[in-house]
Amino acid sequence: MRITAAVVEELHGPFVVREVELDEPGPGDVLVKVAATGFCHTDGIARDGDLPFPLPGVLGHEGAGTVVAVGDGVTGVREGQDVVLGWPSCGACRNCRAGEPRYCLRMGELVGGGHRLDGASALRGTDGSPLASHFFGQSSFGTYAMTTASSLVPVPAGLPVELLGPLACGLATGAGAVLNTLRPEPGSSIVVYGAGTVGLAAVMAARSSAATTVIAVDRHAGRLRLAEGLGATHTVDATETDPVAAVTEICGGPADASLDCTGNLAVIRQAIDSVGMLGTALLIGGAPAGAEFTADHLTTLWGKTIRGTLGGSGHGQQLIAALMDLHLQGRFPFDQLVQYFPLDRIEDAVEASYSGAVVKPILTMPH
Repeated sequence: MRITAAVVEELHGPFVVREVELDEPGPGDVLVKVAATGFCHTDGIARDGDLPFPLPGVLGHEGAGTVVAVGDGVTGVREGQDVVLGWPSCGACRNCRAGEPRYCLRMGELVGGGHRLDGASALRGTDGSPLASHFFGQSSFGTYAMTTASSLVPVPAGLPVELLGPLACGLATGAGAVLNTLRPEPGSSIVVYGAGTVGLAAVMAARSSAATTVIAVDRHAGRLRLAEGLGATHTVDATETDPVAAVTEICGGPADASLDCTGNLAVIRQAIDSVGMLGTALLIGGAPAGAEFTADHLTTLWGKTIRGTLGGSGHGQQLIAALMDLHLQGRFPFDQLVQYFPLDRIEDAVEASYSGAVVKPILTMPH
């Protein structure tokens, strides 16, 4: 079938909106009519080569829409069902079987291989030229996406499907870092470096946790005001203040946990230095490929944990479903972060994201 998609033709190239060909669903496939999809910085680093993905191809991994067709052997979803397109996993490796599908041993291939697990791309140019597909198992920068039933999360009644795609990655990553990985103890303190989509999701999740001190650190005054409204008990403007010293003053000592949501190496060091004995520094943001960070050996030796987390850990489907319920209850108001752009203005959405003018751009599809 012929669809409209935003194609990246070459490394560092623009997103070019044009018609492409998408296969009909085969065994195990689910075809989703995409209503909207979020733009995430991970799409940008894939375009620029810091996350390997074969080009030309179609990116996009925060999609939501409606199931329109299923292949042979598919169970658990039905045509006409609204869904969020979550992360893929093989379901068979030791980590998947142990309940950690975010750390599927085939994750690299699933998110960046450019094809189905059987090796075939679902996309091609209208002239038959090859195009990579299945970015994060979906390639949702298009009017339709091919995925698998195991990655889909049904949308409850009362929620607009076009809002929900960012729950698949950025929002689940920040919220899951708090709820699945840190699991704050009563009265604990958390400092969040970077008040973008991931960081603000972490702030909202921390507000629903037992943590009683939630500090947001950023250089954008508007982002810090937004963080206050979403649950931060304190904010630190890093353009004016040494954030490590500010955190120590607020907490009366080091924080119990910190999250780096920036991928900036200098900020990573600040996040590490913000926690003390038995504290945890959690690394979330995507640094450039090959980047290395430093930490003080002695203070790390004193029981400090430096840990990475991917996609919010745990079962993504369970987490996404919970975040939708929390949103319905008014406890995860991520709609305050978004601004909509039509697909043909994808370059405007990218610019708005990188400039900080918009926290979470969402691309709507031209159906």
